[in-house]
Amino acid sequence: MSRIITMLTDFGTADGYVGEMKGVLATGASGASLVDIAHDLVPHDIDGARLALARYWRKFPPGTVHVVVIDPGVGSGRAALAVESEHRFLVGPDNGVLSPALLHAGMRCVSLPVPSSAAPTFHGRDVFAPAAADLAQGIALDALGDPCSDPVVRRTPEATRRADGAIAGVVITIDRFGNAVTNLMARRGGVLAVGAHRLSVARTYADVEPGALVALVGSSGLVEIARRDGSAAAHLALARGSEVVLLPQG
Repeated sequence: MSRIITMLTDFGTADGYVGEMKGVLATGASGASLVDIAHDLVPHDIDGARLALARYWRKFPPGTVHVVVIDPGVGSGRAALAVESEHRFLVGPDNGVLSPALLHAGMRCVSLPVPSSAAPTFHGRDVFAPAAADLAQGIALDALGDPCSDPVVRRTPEATRRADGAIAGVVITIDRFGNAVTNLMARRGGVLAVGAHRLSVARTYADVEPGALVALVGSSGLVEIARRDGSAAAHLALARGSEVVLLPQG
C-alpha cells in the first residue's frame, strides 16, 4: 500500500530533526510519499500550526496521514494522539493542534502509548513517526492505542455583532508576508476599521498603489489586512488578538 505522509513541524531544517523523522517514516512505511508542508513555523506556536493545518489537511486524498509536531509539552503528561477524520489520519500531541480534524462529526481518536525507550524530548521521532508509518501501512487506528474520548480542542474566537450593527473581530494569525488574517467573513465592498484606519474591502492587492494598506477577502474566506509590497502587521503593529471592526454598510 502506497500512501502520502505529510509533515508539519517547528523543527527547522538546520539540525537534522526532520531527517531523523523521515528516516523512521521511510523505514516503517517503505514506498510512502513524504510531503513537507512546512518546518519553519514559529516555535511552540500551537495556534499558528492549528490554523496552518486547517488550510490543507482535507486537500489531500483520503488515506493521507498527516504528522503534526508542534509540541512544547513533549515529555510531560500530555497525551499523544492518532486521529481518523474525514477518511484521513492525523498524528500529533494532544494540545489542540489537531483541532481542525477533532471538530468533525464522526472522528475517532486513540491515545498512543509512549514506549519507555522514547526520548522524552523527541516524541516526533519515537512516537508520532512510528504511528504514522503504521497507519500508512494500513494498520487500523484501533490497533495503535486506547480510545480517547476527551482530546484537547482549541477554537478560533468568534466575531461578535454589536448593537450598532458593526461586527467586532480579532487578528488570528500573521502570515509570512505580514498580512493580518482576521476571524471576520465579509463580501467585498465593506469597510474595515483598524485603529484609526478605514479600509474598504477590495478584491486583490493590486487594487491599491504600492505601499498602500488594503483589506480583502483571502483564499480562506476570511478578511485580511495587507500592505501592497510590504507588511501590514509591521506597519500597523498588529499581532494575534489585535482588534478589528467590520463597519455596517450604508
